[in-house]
Amino acid sequence: MNKTTVIVGGVAGGASCAARLRRNDEHARIIVLERGPHVSFANCGLPYYVSGIIANEEDLLLATPEFFKERFNIDVRTGHNVTGIDRANKSVQITRLDGSQEQLSYDHLVLSPGALPLIPPLPGIDLPGIFSLRTVPDSNQIKQWIKRHDVRHAVVVGGGFIGLEVAENLHHLEIGVTLIQRDPQIMTTIDPEMVQPMTNAVRAAGIDLRLNTEVSRIDRDAASGRLGPLQVTLSNGQQLLTDMLILAIGVRPDSALAQSCGLEVSPRGHIVVDSRMQTSDPDIFAVGDAVEVSCAITGKRTALPLAGPANRQGRLVADIITGKRRGFRGVQGTAVCGAFGLTLASTGLNERTLRGHKIPHETIYIHPRNHVGYYPGAKTINMKLLYDTSNGRVLGAQAIGEDGVERRIDVIAMAIQMGATVFDLEEAELCYAPQYGAAKDPVNLAGMVAANAMRGDLPITHWNEIGCQTALVLDVRTAGELQQDPMPCGKHIPIDELRARLGELSKDKPIQVVCGVGIRAYNAICMLRQEGFQASLLSGGVSTWMHLDPAPTSG
Repeated sequence: MNKTTVIVGGVAGGASCAARLRRNDEHARIIVLERGPHVSFANCGLPYYVSGIIANEEDLLLATPEFFKERFNIDVRTGHNVTGIDRANKSVQITRLDGSQEQLSYDHLVLSPGALPLIPPLPGIDLPGIFSLRTVPDSNQIKQWIKRHDVRHAVVVGGGFIGLEVAENLHHLEIGVTLIQRDPQIMTTIDPEMVQPMTNAVRAAGIDLRLNTEVSRIDRDAASGRLGPLQVTLSNGQQLLTDMLILAIGVRPDSALAQSCGLEVSPRGHIVVDSRMQTSDPDIFAVGDAVEVSCAITGKRTALPLAGPANRQGRLVADIITGKRRGFRGVQGTAVCGAFGLTLASTGLNERTLRGHKIPHETIYIHPRNHVGYYPGAKTINMKLLYDTSNGRVLGAQAIGEDGVERRIDVIAMAIQMGATVFDLEEAELCYAPQYGAAKDPVNLAGMVAANAMRGDLPITHWNEIGCQTALVLDVRTAGELQQDPMPCGKHIPIDELRARLGELSKDKPIQVVCGVGIRAYNAICMLRQEGFQASLLSGGVSTWMHLDPAPTSG
């Protein structure tokens, strides 16, 4: 008799599991139960649908129940809410939109419930005009509110991926935006200095960005009636009047169903699974935003609510159910955000996490162009590479710029997945043509700088150590550059004059060398070290120093 697999929830994890399962087993009975109106939609595109950049709701729908039936012979039932799991009898309790109920038996059960938006318990949080953005109906409600109430100003709470994208798309509609972020930086998964260009771009666009700020309460403006402006009180006591408020402060796992039937969950509420995505019940699997998995770099338990991992987990479960031997290798947090003319991308661990896990590491910064400078339109990419000081293994990377950012992070993401080192990045063979890159791609350059440091050819001093141990900060830029972008230094000698002026320097104390991005400083260090000086690099030069907030000073 053919076995029945019931999948609870669609979108990335559940839908990919269903399609893969059919490809693996033509005779399996596959039922997908989705409580919402859409089984598979592009939730990453929702902010762009709000602004009209994505014009039609249908463009967000990746697959319909009719498509699943015709193409895969999969029974997709929308508007079906699973309210209970009877593990002993291997069945689920279903409540339909009309209130009717049904019991459905399974041989294998796959949970793909996703996550729910965090809604803080603030006074006034349930007032009209307050929204979160997680589903297509959410975005339609926001669009309708903007149109009906002629919205001129909005408050967006949360400066992560969704918060930035929502702010940008409201700005595209010529709506004034105040962006509230409780932390001292936006995009908290990225190290602070790498976020600074995005922070500058947000403010340059006219967004009222409030850092280190929280919302304390929300009231309806007393003089305007029930549907008048909202009065938002901030943690510093200031008040804002706004036409609408959108919450983008994060998500929590939707694991209530799993908890109600006694499946093991983590302290943070994520469903616990093994490498086969199997829960504490061997006949029940779980995938997507609601599960706790392992970090591919540290091996420790973590959670990552992104579509890519959910999709791969769904495919893997289909393989496991049909007898294939596979395991999920873990997540490494590869992500990208495009907003306000910049692309910000990262993979692997950030510096705060590495410090928290006490993993020995080193950091280098580079600021190459996305392609050769002689080809028109070259743009700077600001990159940070983190690697293990014991063996050079790549641990993480972050980059921000106007063009070519995500390509470089994708390359490094694969390097991390394969356990590659900075020496591998140094030797990586990548595409080159003038309009696409350079003979030394930014990925190569990052590997070369790190490999030089690993070999002892390029000592690195971090910016928080500028001027330490009575070190002399030597700036080897031109006089014009020094005047245009001044920074604290003890001595200025342009690189082309350095050989003739070595007598002005002392060999008795360390010299920290800086230039615009690090290349001239590296050349100076090679020269100085061969002449007996104690020279090290302030990594990334003035281009990195300008992004540090606050920028350190020497002395």
